[in-house]
Amino acid sequence: MLGKAKVATRLPAKDLDRARAFYSEKLGLDPVEQRDGGLRYVCASGEFAIFISAGTQSGTHTQMGWEVEDIEATVQELRARGVKFEEYDLPGLKTVNGIAEIAGNYTSKGVGERGAWFRDSEGNLLGIGQPVRA
Repeated sequence: MLGKAKVATRLPAKDLDRARAFYSEKLGLDPVEQRDGGLRYVCASGEFAIFISAGTQSGTHTQMGWEVEDIEATVQELRARGVKFEEYDLPGLKTVNGIAEIAGNYTSKGVGERGAWFRDSEGNLLGIGQPVRA
């Protein structure tokens, strides 16, 4: 039943105006629709909504991500817009200039992945990934 359904992410925000400004100014995304307490965005494949919430984001895991063709160019462009990328030095995960080389991947996508992470204005942890093809 759900295998044919489109996935749509929901991200919480404490300040919707601040979130709108971040997604527009930093990521170059503008909502396609808005309602009281919510903004809806559409990307090349899928969509996401940002909604007003009194809850607290854990920020301990990736809440949404984009798959890109050129992660270095994407990171460079986002940095030029003021996005700050996370740096990690953990067992099995180390970033260099904000980008990690991740061994292994879903075999239909490649042999590995390159990844980078940043937080939006509301503390949500967002990711960018580029499959490494053999």
